[in-house]
Amino acid sequence: MTQLLDKPVAPPAQTLSGAERTARRKALLHWIAVHSLGIAAALFFVLPFLFLLLTSVMSDQQALTRELWPKDWEWSNYADVWNTPGFLTWWKNTLLYAGLGTVLTVVSSVPVAYALAKFRFRGRSLSLMLVISMMMLPQQVTIIPMYLFWAKQFDFSGTLWPLIIPMAFGDAFSIFLLRQFLLTIPNEYLDSAKVDGCGEFRTLIKVVLPMARPGIAAVALFQFFYAWNDYFGPQIYASENPAAWTLSYGLESFKGAHHTDWNLTMAATVLVMAPVILVFFFAQKAFVEGVTLTGVKG
Repeated sequence: MTQLLDKPVAPPAQTLSGAERTARRKALLHWIAVHSLGIAAALFFVLPFLFLLLTSVMSDQQALTRELWPKDWEWSNYADVWNTPGFLTWWKNTLLYAGLGTVLTVVSSVPVAYALAKFRFRGRSLSLMLVISMMMLPQQVTIIPMYLFWAKQFDFSGTLWPLIIPMAFGDAFSIFLLRQFLLTIPNEYLDSAKVDGCGEFRTLIKVVLPMARPGIAAVALFQFFYAWNDYFGPQIYASENPAAWTLSYGLESFKGAHHTDWNLTMAATVLVMAPVILVFFFAQKAFVEGVTLTGVKG
């Protein structure tokens, strides 16, 4: 009995002080607030797209009614849209415009951005200011003289070539974005390549391009998205020729022809949006990395 009384007793567990309880409560409330805002923002962007998807598989009688869940899943709506006369042609034209335009923009913008970022020459700052000023010039300001030039001099009205050919001469925004990214590449890599006997062109191909892949991917995605969604350009140059319409312009015509068939209109919208969403989904890592690193140096 004496041994039991002599055995040391463990001290009671320390209770949290009032300040610690308050700090934990504030941390919990902060966590709840941040995640609630995140969920609300996600719903704000997801719900309209979900409504679009659900409406696209509804019947014509149920579309845009109070019943938000399809009674019968009409997957044939997508087949009806795809088989609409001209829809496949709009797809081909959009792929040509967005794909070829993106390639031409990247190929023509990379050398200019490399020169502005790594070359030392008189007038470099003035050249950069000219590029930035071109970014500030709205397309609507130059559309009339450009249209007269392409329509009167080359007879390209009714085609997409007036939109594709200028991309072979660079894009101000793409040049500026690439230039900002190339500034993050240390000059030591370029100097080492030149010591090994590489000229400027070989240094660009062998050293700069592999290191600039995130920046190039960001520029390519920006240009692809712009061309894919462009409505103003095809309306100006290709509106008179239905065989040259793109998806963005053709979708407006489709909506006018099926203004009461909202299920088909929503299905057509999904088919137009799907490639852009898929491209961004698979390339978002390179896109985010490229956009982030362009702001490291000025």
